[in-house]
Amino acid sequence: MNSYMDYTSPDVRFSYDLRQNPFFIKDERNFINSLSVNELNTLGNASMLDIFLSVQNVVEPHIHQNATELVYCVSGSAVVSLINPFTKKLINCTITPCQVACVPQGWWHYEVAICDNTHLIAIFDAPIPELITGSDILRLTPAEILSHTYCLNEEQIRAALAPIKDTVIIGPPKGCVEACQPPHHAPKPVQPVPYPYPYPSPYAAPAGATMPAAVQPYGWPGGYATSGYAPGAPTQAGGMYPGL
Repeated sequence: MNSYMDYTSPDVRFSYDLRQNPFFIKDERNFINSLSVNELNTLGNASMLDIFLSVQNVVEPHIHQNATELVYCVSGSAVVSLINPFTKKLINCTITPCQVACVPQGWWHYEVAICDNTHLIAIFDAPIPELITGSDILRLTPAEILSHTYCLNEEQIRAALAPIKDTVIIGPPKGCVEACQPPHHAPKPVQPVPYPYPYPSPYAAPAGATMPAAVQPYGWPGGYATSGYAPGAPTQAGGMYPGL
């Protein structure tokens, strides 16, 4: 990719502040900033998400159909869970500072924070990784199809999935009134593990930073193939979110 870069151009960029590109904001303690070649055009075949979570918040189940993901724990602790499609088994990887978990391309996975002030960095081997979320699969698949395919009660499915109005990204959704219980496989909340090097605190977007207007995700209704971490990526406002 960099073979075609004109490094004499005044438009070449070698640095970037991820706080200028919020991908998703649930609240001041749960948000994600992103970086791709759209923000840093010398980046090449790589991209990343800067993820901040408080205890029992979850980066919702999803897949990246075009990229492998390496999750690095900067501070706090999280369980990275993935389903091995070959063994048909769920794998739970607990990571603390300086530890990583790897999610192969296209594997179903999610991350659960098990203490406050959890900071994760997700690194991808694609310049603009793509995303398909569990919340979109659930809310966009007709209830009658789920009912017929899996021999389930259609009305119960409709009632159970009715609260999922938008793409979730970080769950439980803001304003959730249900008595949400932490995943049964996640360890009990623990005290944060100190990061061994100084870092700015608190992590936050610059004062006055706002999320851009929402857009239809993944090239909807044409499919999921055209998504990316573009400047102007959407948020909760407006009800839809972009692909990663």
